[in-house]
Amino acid sequence: MSRGPEGTGGRWSPWWGHIACSWAAAFAGLHFYWAFGGEVGLSISAGPLAAERPLWFVVAGLWGVGALCLLGALLGWLLAHPGFRGVSALQVRWLGWSVSALLLVRGIGVEVLLLTGTALLDTSVSEEQRAWTLALWNPWFIAGGMAFGLAALRFRSRASVL
Repeated sequence: MSRGPEGTGGRWSPWWGHIACSWAAAFAGLHFYWAFGGEVGLSISAGPLAAERPLWFVVAGLWGVGALCLLGALLGWLLAHPGFRGVSALQVRWLGWSVSALLLVRGIGVEVLLLTGTALLDTSVSEEQRAWTLALWNPWFIAGGMAFGLAALRFRSRASVL
């Protein structure tokens, strides 16, 4: 039986890596759908940019974020499949922790800003956008952050799995 990383007391399991991979792939798919002209959900996510669709927004905000999410899906896959040649286990684990931290800070940070009514928020953000962000988008980021964090926590190098 292979134990989890020192101090975690758990067994190694690929499931959190698969969940993180699926989370990132779903988010990539959503951004590519929007990049190809899909509209469902974009207006409540991006507000006025959804209607205007300036080139920078489509390239960086839709295609770019979709590509980053595909890299996140690859990272999730690597966290679920230790021993991929040419990839350091330490790098994979640290990338997993980093992505987890980024997603959690983004999700929890925006949630706190919205719930406290902080004046830093743009006044062009509608009440509908705030509601959807609180109810759907931020919990989605928090769930992704937790998935990557648990995948990194449970990640084992190939040597320790064999």
